[in-house]
Amino acid sequence: MDSASQDINLNSPNKGVLSDFMTDVPVDPGVAPRTPAVEGLTEVEEEELRAELTKVEEEIITLRQVLAAKERHCGELKRRLGLSTLGELKQNLSRSWHDVQVSTAYVKTSEKLGEWNEKVTQSDLYKKTQETLSQAGQKTSAALSTMGSAISRKLGDMRNSATFKSFEDRVGTIKGSNSGGQAWWQEPLPAEHS
Repeated sequence: MDSASQDINLNSPNKGVLSDFMTDVPVDPGVAPRTPAVEGLTEVEEEELRAELTKVEEEIITLRQVLAAKERHCGELKRRLGLSTLGELKQNLSRSWHDVQVSTAYVKTSEKLGEWNEKVTQSDLYKKTQETLSQAGQKTSAALSTMGSAISRKLGDMRNSATFKSFEDRVGTIKGSNSGGQAWWQEPLPAEHS
């Protein structure tokens, strides 16, 4: 395809059609190009159809202009009311989700999933698995409770040991010997004698 010979005038009836003898030919949008009459149409019928086509095209242009004006006015009203695009999006999503939920396909799918859920939860395999997991959870909970009690007891025993009491006494002695309640590392260094 030779793009240089392709008609790119968007108003042209030949847009996108290759032509060896035509380059970009501007076409007045109000004037439809003359083409040979379709077989079975008289010249009068063809003229009537062309007039109707022109009228419909003009109405389309007018409707587009009216729609654009209405959209601008709508945007201005929303702006003045403080309605945001995000709020509209949320509302549209909510409405769409509601439409999905009441759709026949969604309702049927939900019913089918409910039936499958009922069959699965009533099966022996599901009941055995649920029972096994419940027992495992109870045993794990009991083991963790026993371990917590053992750790707590060991910490209590350690606190009452002679080594810990000796350490506690030494820390107390160091703290008590400090003046002003400062820790030994916070005490000022003795001044050097010159």
